[in-house]
Amino acid sequence: MPERNRSGEVALSDSLQSWKAEFFKALAHPARIRILECLREGERSAGEIMEELRMEQSNGSQHLAVLRNKGFVTARREGTTILYSVRHPMIFQILDMLREYFHEHLSEVRTLLEAMAPPEAPHSNEPPRGGPAEPHS
Repeated sequence: MPERNRSGEVALSDSLQSWKAEFFKALAHPARIRILECLREGERSAGEIMEELRMEQSNGSQHLAVLRNKGFVTARREGTTILYSVRHPMIFQILDMLREYFHEHLSEVRTLLEAMAPPEAPHSNEPPRGGPAEPHS
């Protein structure tokens, strides 16, 4: 019988939680996000990806291998060229949702910072009182 939590719902299995953690771990490097964004336009060769993102071949190949091993991208050979594409368009939906979440978070932080800012002093053309004394001639 499935294990239930306090509210009576079936609890997520450890394997699903582990899969989710591995999923996000694969996205934990900005270069991998950039590669996925580069593939948004469609299939590309490793060389095209590296050139567009200005990555060294060895570094980019390592990131492509992680994305491939975790099932984010697929690769196919065409002659001597290996072409990469995103395995499922839902990956872009996830990236788009994360972008929206990021912007919402920034908006909340901005609102908080504005609320914490000291009130602006009234603008006046008069010099501040108690300021530096006029020089004597």
